[in-house]
Amino acid sequence: MIEILDSAQLATARRSGALVANILQTLKNRTVVGTNLLDIDRWAQQMIDSAGAQSCYVDYAPSFGRGPFGHYICTAVNDAVLHGLPHDYHLVDGDLLTLDLAVSQDGIAADSAISFIVGETQAEQSVALIEITQQALEAGIAAAQPGARIGDISFAIGSVLSTAGYPVNTEFGGHGIGSTMHQDPHVANTGRPGRGYQLRPGLLLALEPWVMLDTARLVTDADGWTLRSATGCRTAHSEHTVAITEQGPEILTLPILA
Repeated sequence: MIEILDSAQLATARRSGALVANILQTLKNRTVVGTNLLDIDRWAQQMIDSAGAQSCYVDYAPSFGRGPFGHYICTAVNDAVLHGLPHDYHLVDGDLLTLDLAVSQDGIAADSAISFIVGETQAEQSVALIEITQQALEAGIAAAQPGARIGDISFAIGSVLSTAGYPVNTEFGGHGIGSTMHQDPHVANTGRPGRGYQLRPGLLLALEPWVMLDTARLVTDADGWTLRSATGCRTAHSEHTVAITEQGPEILTLPILA
C-alpha cells in the first residue's frame, strides 16, 4: 500500500515527526557511560505515554522478527545496526549507539534514527561511519523531489556510501510511512536513477542509510531481532521521515528542543 496524505494528515505528520525527534534528542542527552539500555527503553515509554502517542514497536511482529518486539525503541550497540532489542547492558566509554524510534500520534506515524558515541572516546572509524550515513541521508533527501523516482533517492544514497568505500546491503532500507510504520515503496540504499515509483506531493518516506565497516552481510542474534554485522565490525544508521511537497522535500523529524 502507498498512501498519499492530504493537508490535514500532513499537519499531523509534522507533529508526530517533532515528537519522535525530540524524544530521540532527549534520550541522547540523557545517555552517558553506565546508562542501561533498559532505562533508555523505559524513558522512551514514559515520553511516548505522556504525549498521548503510541509506540509502533511494542506489538510489531513482522515475518522476519521473533515478535512481538515488546519494547518502545530499538537500541543497537557497536556491531548491531538494526532492530536492536533493548536488554540489560550498561553502556561503556566509546560505545557506538544507534537509537531508532517510530511513534504514531493521532493516526500518523513518524520514524527516525540517530547514531552517536557514548562517552569521551571518539574512535576515528566510528566517527566516520556516523558521518557517512548522515551525508548519505542528506543526499537522499535532496533527491526526493516531486516528479523524481525512488531510484533517484537510492542512487544518491548509494553513491555516497560506495564512493566512501562502504559495502551496501539492500535487504533493509527506507520505506513509505503514514497510517502504519512500514509501507510501500521500499527505498533501497543503492539503486538506478530514473527507476521505480514516481514521487508525488503527500507521500511520506522514511529514508535510512546504514552501513557496516567491512561487510554487507547481516547475522541475527538469538533474540530473533537484533541484526549485527557478520564480521563483528562497527555500524551506524541515520534516518529521517520526509514529506514530498510541491516545494520539495520537508524533513519532519528535526528536533526543536532548545
